[in-house]
Parts: sequence; structure tokens; C-alpha cells
Amino acid sequence: MSRIGRHPIAVPAGVTVTIDDENKVVVKGPKGQLEQAVNKNISVEVKDGQVHVTRPNDEKENRAMHGLYRALIANMVKGVTEGFKKTLNLVGTGYRAEAKGSTLTINVGYSHPVVLEAPEHIAFATPNQTTIEVSGIDKQQVGNLAADIRAIRKPEPYKGKGIKYDTEVVRRKEGKTGKK
Repeated sequence: MSRIGRHPIAVPAGVTVTIDDENKVVVKGPKGQLEQAVNKNISVEVKDGQVHVTRPNDEKENRAMHGLYRALIANMVKGVTEGFKKTLNLVGTGYRAEAKGSTLTINVGYSHPVVLEAPEHIAFATPNQTTIEVSGIDKQQVGNLAADIRAIRKPEPYKGKGIKYDTEVVRRKEGKTGKK
């Protein structure tokens, strides 16, 4: 049995989980609604305020899908109740970011500012000029957008300048030593 897939998912109050005939899971909560199509071999059922994900047999593909869909549904439930947030820091002289509504303007040493539009269910926040917070209900979308922002100017190992996650540690390298 899958160590992840066998655990039931608790459905908190205010959240509804429905499964239609085409094995599509819809999770509605206070922050919004998320949908996920589930492989036809994996069965999802809601009983006693819990979501149970089961597989028909121990074939390799079914074992892989079992834990995957259980994790995806658990992330959907967490997303519509609490939401997800990624924090990025800008390190470098003159590097700054500004969020206005659904747009994010980033100045990181290029000849022009980089302007990003937030997709649906995603919000940008800038508590200060060197911090960007990406938040939303879809974990995958939040992570992808944060990775795209980081890719604008990755942190470099010599001076540590660039856009990095708040928990990321940039390994520093020694620079040139000169002639000996």
C-alpha cells in the first residue's frame, strides 16, 4: 500500500468535495474552487467528512498514481482553506519590486523594468521594495510563478546578487586571486 495514498484527507468545515462521473474532483472552499481530473484507474470517494483515494491493484502505474492524486487532492483542500505563499528576496544595489493591483514591476539591473501580470487566483504583494510575496490557492501555479520570477535574475555565486527564495542559501565562491 502507498504510504501517502492510504491516508485519508480530512475535509474541514466550509469545504465541499464532489466527484463527478468522469472522475473529476471539484473542491470548493472559502477562498475559491479547484478542479482536478483523476486517472480512471484511481477511485476517489467521500465518506464521513474524509476523502479516500484507492487503487484497484499493485501495478506499477497504479501505485505511482495512488500517492500522486492523494497529494494533489490534499493540496487542493489546503489551498481553498488556507492558500499557499512563496516569498522571494531581491539582493543587489538598486534592485526593487513594486506590486500595483495584479501587476508586478521588477527592476533588477536591466535597461528596462520587467512587468508581470498575475494569472487568475494569484496575488502579488510587496511588503517592502526588496521582498515579493506570491500567494494563491493553487500550489502548482504559485510555485511555477515564483520560479518564473526567480528566473528573471538568478542569484549568482560571487556577489550573491539576484532574486532568491527567502529560505534559499546561495553558496558563495571565491573570486579571482590575482597573480602569484
